[in-house]
Amino acid sequence: MSKITVLGMGAMGSRMALSLLKAEHEVTVWNRRAGKTDLVVKAGAKVAETPRSAVKEADFVISMVRDDEASKQVWLNSETGAMAGLSKNVIGIESSTLTVAWTKELAKEFKQKGVAFLDAPVAGTRPQAEAAKLIYFVGGDAATFTKAQPILQAMGSAVHSVGSVGSGMTIKLAVNALFGIQVSALGELIGLMHDCGLDEAKAVEILSSTPVCSPAAKMAASAMLVRNFSPLFPIELVEKDLSYAVKTAQSNQTTLPLVEAAQQVFATAIKEGYGEDNITGVAQLYI
Repeated sequence: MSKITVLGMGAMGSRMALSLLKAEHEVTVWNRRAGKTDLVVKAGAKVAETPRSAVKEADFVISMVRDDEASKQVWLNSETGAMAGLSKNVIGIESSTLTVAWTKELAKEFKQKGVAFLDAPVAGTRPQAEAAKLIYFVGGDAATFTKAQPILQAMGSAVHSVGSVGSGMTIKLAVNALFGIQVSALGELIGLMHDCGLDEAKAVEILSSTPVCSPAAKMAASAMLVRNFSPLFPIELVEKDLSYAVKTAQSNQTTLPLVEAAQQVFATAIKEGYGEDNITGVAQLYI
């Protein structure tokens, strides 16, 4: 049994904490809004008032927050940040979806303190988190990965070591960009087929049966067909992740024209009031 701190009790962080509790680890949690910790407290977790106080006795510290700025505050806030409270033997794990540039900068902060660090973002949404079937993409040195692997396996069905720090985040941004491009294209095409007078259900059935339609795209098309936009991966987060992929490309002096186009589609969906809907809600721009 390990002592594990989870920082961030959103849709993913809370479910990750529950998986760790089920694996009989000792879990301490922190969240900016106290009410979000109720479920994990009932399951046996302890609650800390600040990230710094949450990590005092931890063997592993996992951050699962919204974006770069939230990550900076959780780790480096001068008054409450977790970094100042870390022991030398702890392993810090950043599982949020962030820019590669900030991930590498954060890794330098850990190195200066002499604390091991992994970037370990995940593929999967709420159902996968609840079932402990997340897919991990882990960047960091081999020895640290080996130590953290059993902890990550308590929350995931696959844990991939993908290279040096920042590699995990690069893979995660690529995965989300590929999904975002597919879903934005599907919304357009379903709208086109509808406008051309085709029966939507029949058209989606045929499209989904072809080799060019991925399993993820098939599920998204089915959700669009029945107008199921309950948030699993909200549009506002999709747009954020696509923007991070674009920023990462720009920092490497290259461009991602397809990703940029998809980002603009999701940005338009946010302007139209669909930001809190699931990624499939982008179809509302066309149907």
